[in-house]
Amino acid sequence: MFGSIMSANWPERISAFSRSPSQFLCSTTSDIFLAEVLRELRDDRASDHIKVLLLSPLLEHPTLLCPSVSVGEETALELMSVFAQCSPKSLPLRRHLLLALTSVLLCSCCVSSHTSNSQDFLELLLQTAQDTNDAQAGAALRPLRATACDCLRELEACLPGLLSQRLELLSSLRQQENSGLHQAYTGLHALALRNAVYLLTQQKGAGAGDLKAALGSNEGFVWGEGADSAHLDSESHSDLAIFSPLTLGPMGKVPSLQTGLDCKELRSLLSSLLEESYLLTSLSQAALLQGLVEVLAMVPAVSPTIFRAQLLRLLGTCKVCLVHTTLLMKAAFTDSLFSAEDEAFLLKRLVGLSQHPLLSTPEKLFYMDCILHFPENRPISCGDGDESLPVLLTPRLAAALVPTVFNDSVSMLARLNLLSLVYLEEGEEDGEGQGGRGLAYLYDHLTSLLRIVENQGSREMVVTFFRAAFLFLLHFCHVERYSEDLSQRLCDLYLRHTRLAPHLINLADRTQDRLEESGWAVALLKALQRTITEAPLSQLTLQDLRWHLRILARVAEEGEVLQRATLNFLLCVITSSSSALCVSGDWRLGNGVLGVCRRLLLHPSLDSLLTPLADLLQHLTCHYGETDIQDHARLYYTLLTTLSREKLAGVLAQRGAERGRQAKVRSMSAIMAETEELTSGLTVHQTERPLLRLVKLEKHEPDDCKPEHKPESESACESESSPGQGGIEREDYRAQFQSPSFASEITLQYHLTHTGVHDPRFDKLFSIRLHFDLTDGHYEEVSDISVPCLFRTRKPPTVRLRLKPKQPYHTTLRASAIFTTEDGVSWHSQLADLHVAFPEVFLPFLAPLGWTREQKQRVFEGIWGEICSEESEGDLTNAATSLFCDQLEDSAMGELVEKHFQRYLVSDLDKGRCKVLFFLPPQSHVLLKIITEEDAVQVHIATDNWKLLPYINSYLEDITKEIHSTQQVNGDV
Repeated sequence: MFGSIMSANWPERISAFSRSPSQFLCSTTSDIFLAEVLRELRDDRASDHIKVLLLSPLLEHPTLLCPSVSVGEETALELMSVFAQCSPKSLPLRRHLLLALTSVLLCSCCVSSHTSNSQDFLELLLQTAQDTNDAQAGAALRPLRATACDCLRELEACLPGLLSQRLELLSSLRQQENSGLHQAYTGLHALALRNAVYLLTQQKGAGAGDLKAALGSNEGFVWGEGADSAHLDSESHSDLAIFSPLTLGPMGKVPSLQTGLDCKELRSLLSSLLEESYLLTSLSQAALLQGLVEVLAMVPAVSPTIFRAQLLRLLGTCKVCLVHTTLLMKAAFTDSLFSAEDEAFLLKRLVGLSQHPLLSTPEKLFYMDCILHFPENRPISCGDGDESLPVLLTPRLAAALVPTVFNDSVSMLARLNLLSLVYLEEGEEDGEGQGGRGLAYLYDHLTSLLRIVENQGSREMVVTFFRAAFLFLLHFCHVERYSEDLSQRLCDLYLRHTRLAPHLINLADRTQDRLEESGWAVALLKALQRTITEAPLSQLTLQDLRWHLRILARVAEEGEVLQRATLNFLLCVITSSSSALCVSGDWRLGNGVLGVCRRLLLHPSLDSLLTPLADLLQHLTCHYGETDIQDHARLYYTLLTTLSREKLAGVLAQRGAERGRQAKVRSMSAIMAETEELTSGLTVHQTERPLLRLVKLEKHEPDDCKPEHKPESESACESESSPGQGGIEREDYRAQFQSPSFASEITLQYHLTHTGVHDPRFDKLFSIRLHFDLTDGHYEEVSDISVPCLFRTRKPPTVRLRLKPKQPYHTTLRASAIFTTEDGVSWHSQLADLHVAFPEVFLPFLAPLGWTREQKQRVFEGIWGEICSEESEGDLTNAATSLFCDQLEDSAMGELVEKHFQRYLVSDLDKGRCKVLFFLPPQSHVLLKIITEEDAVQVHIATDNWKLLPYINSYLEDITKEIHSTQQVNGDV
């Protein structure tokens, strides 16, 4: 029966799942998909390639397929079984199985819950890793050992300290391994050592004896009882998970282990690891050294000079990862390991690498950043994270990094920033000194960039210039001879290229944000205003005017800048007889003029601008050739001539002034003044906690759903029916499905009540609107439900929730409510999620009106026969049968049928036998034949949708357990 199902195209399905897991699971559930994947993995007919492909969802989305510990444990058990049955030659499959097991056990919290499967898996990994030098399985299985080491390292990284009682074994494996896997064993040992030492630092009173015992331990794992015996709690593990690296912060924050001078075992182990480090790749060396630095930082009894032999090699490296590790080492041990000569040499090397022609731009930027955050032996600044130059970086040494126009944009800006800091430290007062000459050079470089922009430079060069100007101003805005000259040059540049207006506005904004006490931005805006208003109108084009209006609107935001010149300029442009602006009726230009006028309405000097501004607005109202502009100008004119300054500001201002300039606005606010009552009435407030809840009601069976009395025995009815008659009745029954609305919905009933939170404001609620959001794609969108009112002192109203399934599965709905309180305030509140269980989707046999019990039984037997037939076609290709057994007495059997199957019976319980039919919208059936044999009950299951079998089985298990519990309670009584 499942042959056609398992012939599905797995590559396409896995590809669809990987592209969009949520969309893929709209047509099925994670439980069903996981069951299909595991079933195919157990199938011996599937190739190793397909099985490796099937493991990819568990590797990429383990939390989606295994959301709980129980599901993760069951999945891990299945994967372990598949691994045990794999042929030794199926190496890729076995490696992927180890990786999938690691992902599932970690992401489903099985490891942290120390389940038996997790312990078995850890033992399997250690057993696989102990075959050092391929002594038993041969070199062919070496990749499997490498994967086992990777899995152990992942487990130790995610649950730090897990292997802290296996340090002796890990050390032995590392020393024995002579193949290329020595690197994997070394990395695993170093990680476990670091975590073990850290765990000891968290124990009260731990010392040299505990450290020696940890280094020689070789039994168990640190979880459960092991963690308790080590006096650790879960916080130790969670803290450790985010504790990398320790040496980034000040040394005083590193936890320490007081061991005295007796640390020869640790010192010997560290020496052994360091001697072998040159055998590793650069990245592995960096990880190893970083871990060992952290170990030494936590054990002060071991001198950092143990790294001295490695330091000579590290100072000459050109690998980025090793340079970074060297700097971490220097930050951790300063002059305990690095002499003054070493410090000077390392800084010179960083400067050389920052401008080395064979290095890529990202590498050069990294080295320049290292210079800005160089860990000095005797730091003067205590700032943590701020850019500061080392004392040894003199202008002479930094001269190799002076920016040129031939550098790429990013490198040029980084060099400019670095050199600005250098010359800022030297001081610029002495024009003949190094600082003065260096500053002059930087300004010359900036003007060179400006000349490139003047000569139609590229967009990248324009952006680079303005960024460079900002950096220069950030450091040297107080040097007037340069800042004033730069303002004048920028004005000249703007007059030649008005398209640069957005860049100039942005430069003024950012400078004003960062340099709040400086008046350079305001001075630049004044200069730009003067440049625009004094330029000959005969040379003014409409395109230039657009950019001028943007500049003038920004200038009008500054309260200390006089605006008479701006108004005169606008009046000349608008009212000039030669001006075609009003005649053209250009909406964008007119809106630009109104933008300036709007800001002028909020200017502190509005009283002195009243007459010319009114003339300008009146001219726009009467003569501008665009209706929208005329209407806005008329509104501004009315506001200007009828409201006081305070009321005018209240109408137009949407935000207060920020840092001396008026806030930017894009749209006109409402003329109605905003009040607290108006704001409260127009706002939907959010409740701090849920105030409402939906309480599910028990199903009340309608009379027409109750089974009819059977006048004759079941066998007699079956013997009198003919096959042809049964076929016609099945056709009549299925003809009902042609109607789209037939049995397409299920209705659930709830009481809407208050929660336990008592707040008098919410005792009476009105106009309640319940909204439901789906969490999967198994149901159609749920319509909102309106409830007129809810009073705490009255009977709660009944809410009928109608669901239209696409697939008959359980689901969860997220509910929320919007309502109004007695004082007219609107509120929004979240409700607890609604869980729709699988049995709530069941509907009884929906036969045509007037059918007898015999007709229903004939249809039941006909559908049963079709499902069980091996020649099923059409709609029954997904049919399947199953069997469920349980031990129940006759009395329990009657209780089971009466309590759970009564409204779904097709035949009454007679001599321990009955028939049950569940209809599940939109068109699925589950048929049960229940037979009692001595002290056991057999439930024969047939369904036209095989995907429902796992849910039916779980449902039968739940209800039989409930019956057993009831019997046990009654027996005890």
